[in-house]
Amino acid sequence: MSLDWIRNIVFFVVLLLAQVLVFNHVHLFGCATPLLYVYYVLPVRRNQPRWVTLLLCFAMGLCTDSFSNTPGVATASMTLVGLLQPYLLTLFVQQDSPDDLRPSMKVLGTMKYVFFTIAIVLTYCLAFFSLEAFNYNNWVLWLASVGGSALLTTLLILVIDNFRGK
Repeated sequence: MSLDWIRNIVFFVVLLLAQVLVFNHVHLFGCATPLLYVYYVLPVRRNQPRWVTLLLCFAMGLCTDSFSNTPGVATASMTLVGLLQPYLLTLFVQQDSPDDLRPSMKVLGTMKYVFFTIAIVLTYCLAFFSLEAFNYNNWVLWLASVGGSALLTTLLILVIDNFRGK
């Protein structure tokens, strides 16, 4: 087993434990919850096979659903983000960049990485809260949940990635 796979497994477990033990209990203003486990899909290498990315995102969503009492919501949302991640990455990466590129603030640059993070997190939050609500009767609460959770998650990911890069 290579060192890269061991790091990936440790990263998976740390994000899962942080979400389940800490961030699932944080609800700012009754609607905004940081969803840190979305960070798992951001640093996926550019040349990684898509089926591996989908499988890992599915596993992260399934584990999160198991501990968070959200049956299938995180699994479907993480799988969607895992499917869209390579396409969103091509919007922010030059065509002549290396195939083994791992997106980070240091590699992409600050502004490109911020927009890449916003695109991934906003897509995830839209899918997650749409599936969770399954109706739009209370669209103000839905909009506050999507916006607040996306903002909290994005800020948390950018702070963590900034410290990881140093």
